Amino acid sequence: MSTSRDRDVLHRFVFEDTNVRGELVHLDATWKAVLERRVYPPPVRELLGQAMAAVVLLSTTIKYQGSVTLQLRGKGPVTLLVVQARPDRHVRGIAHWRDPVPQGALGELVGDAQLAITIDPGEGRDRYQGIVETGDAPDLARALDGYFERSEQLATRLWLAADDSRAAGMLLQQLPGETRDADAWNRIVHLGETLTTGELLNLTDRELLHRLFHEEMVRLFEAEPVSFRCDCSRERTDALLRGLGIDEVRDILAEQGRVHIECEFCGHAYDYDAVDVEQLFAAEGQPQVPRTTH
Repeated sequence: MSTSRDRDVLHRFVFEDTNVRGELVHLDATWKAVLERRVYPPPVRELLGQAMAAVVLLSTTIKYQGSVTLQLRGKGPVTLLVVQARPDRHVRGIAHWRDPVPQGALGELVGDAQLAITIDPGEGRDRYQGIVETGDAPDLARALDGYFERSEQLATRLWLAADDSRAAGMLLQQLPGETRDADAWNRIVHLGETLTTGELLNLTDRELLHRLFHEEMVRLFEAEPVSFRCDCSRERTDALLRGLGIDEVRDILAEQGRVHIECEFCGHAYDYDAVDVEQLFAAEGQPQVPRTTH
């Protein structure tokens, strides 16, 4: 296999003279940035990495330049998984679990679970959310295939893989409309089914497309960079505390001596002392004043 790699990029491609499109994503530093912030058991790590790759692929299938959030909430050892991709291809993710976590199919990890895809177009526009049961899907890729079939009515197939250093994915999708090549979708998916985990993780996109589809006319577009970034901020934390109300925040302050909030996605901590809390609530409806840095 080639020692060169496509690192932290998304590639779109199309099959000429058909209505089939595709995408490939590879996450290296982006995925490692997530793993640096929390140690996950191997089955949780693999599922989270697959979800990180998947949400980047999903972000290109929506009509709006908004954020896409993929959420799995279940009753199994993995109780919650949330990953998000923003329009600038910034990605973040987190998973919660209970030990022990088995190595097995999706159902053994999440139990009876719901898969939710939330699209936030931003700029005050209404959010859209599609929810499906994961059912007996053996893995996240098949669960997402089912989501597209039931919620989007688009023929879509995904292949996902992750290890302790990289996450990757491939998406194929049949677009609406007539095509002169009526067999294209079935033929291309059949070829895609021969893809192995090792090839998805280690081959460059050009090598992978050539190995799978060398008899097809494939046009590969320029790579788009992907990176890890969290959008937490002091302002968002201020809004969270204001939402709790001054009485509850004062109770936390009295019990703990400070209010400490840590972002689960990136680990950044926000601390508030008594002066910060009083200033925070006194500032509601008043012009903002500079806050003392602690």
